[in-house]
Amino acid sequence: MTQEPLRDYMYGKIHRCTVTQADLHYVGSITIDPLLLRAAAILPHTRVDVVNITNGARLQTYVIEGPEGSGVVCLNGAAAHHFAKGDLTIIMAYEQVPLSQIPGRKSRAVHVDEANRIVAIDEYTTPSLDELGKPENNRLAQAYPTRTHPTHDPDEVSNESFD
Repeated sequence: MTQEPLRDYMYGKIHRCTVTQADLHYVGSITIDPLLLRAAAILPHTRVDVVNITNGARLQTYVIEGPEGSGVVCLNGAAAHHFAKGDLTIIMAYEQVPLSQIPGRKSRAVHVDEANRIVAIDEYTTPSLDELGKPENNRLAQAYPTRTHPTHDPDEVSNESFD
């Protein structure tokens, strides 16, 4: 009997959050405000990818919960070498899903402001292979009106339009 193949599926992310702390002397992981975890459906002790938009670093770690309502996003242990307070980051969570269950599955993106307060939550439905190529599925250069850009970052601002 053959087992159906599994794929890693990105089911939830916290998009463009601000690192509030980097603690080299903590044992490890990333500490996140439970309000953000709930919104992205990310559970403590699960693996996440963390991407540093500011410097390009990317790593995997696991989640621990911080104080609710604090807006905390703290990289702990060795990860603190790659992240600093004020860096912009994306936190992405994955699950193993049978291939046949991916089309139609929802993925959630939590958008936050500079203080890591939730400003929008988007849900995306994954198309099937037959649905690929439809204009409504094309997200190339999709702008997020909830994004803010520092005035010293004209390259990023010029690549997006909010019309």
